[in-house]
Amino acid sequence: MSLWVIVPVKPLNRAKSRLANALSPEVRQKLAEMMFRHVLSVVTNVKQVTGTLVVSRDPKALAIAREYGAKTVQETSAPELNAALTRASELINLWDATTSLVLPADLPLLAEQDIREMYEMCRGEPSVIIAPDKNGCGTNALLLRPPGIIPYSFGEDSMRGHAALAREAGVPYRIYRSKRLQLDIDCPEDIRRYTELAEEMGFEPLPMPLKELDW
Repeated sequence: MSLWVIVPVKPLNRAKSRLANALSPEVRQKLAEMMFRHVLSVVTNVKQVTGTLVVSRDPKALAIAREYGAKTVQETSAPELNAALTRASELINLWDATTSLVLPADLPLLAEQDIREMYEMCRGEPSVIIAPDKNGCGTNALLLRPPGIIPYSFGEDSMRGHAALAREAGVPYRIYRSKRLQLDIDCPEDIRRYTELAEEMGFEPLPMPLKELDW
């Protein structure tokens, strides 16, 4: 089987806008880049991954992706996420992908184990594997075998949306629950939670910009 990971990336200098009241633009950009590099580093070390495709309109993000051997697609505008992911899936299908895995660029606790376990859950059969966010509503990772077996439905309540699309298509779907994958960084509380979980799990923590936060 051929597994391709798709990582959509917003412009790094505009990332994490919901942290604007807590962190300066420069620190938010640094935080976004650190997490993006972490995701790429983890993906690169998973032997089951055939390749990585990064989609962004940010030349800096694409240059970073190429440092890790990823293929890149530069968007010329601010595309709707689901449309961009659909185009990315069509592209990896040209490269004989049998399975796709969409990962956000802001998963500071992502581990190789998460990718391997999601991949193994599909058992080589048509499948939809959904990893929910911390609220159990959003989708923090989505594995499709084959790519495009259901439309992308990222946005509000996307976990239920993806599950409903799988049922409509008659495709088995499973939920992959992981504390590591549940945590993305959107607000100061997420950074606090990250430090707690990193210590609990024995992770070598990323150098999060904590000194600017109002604790």
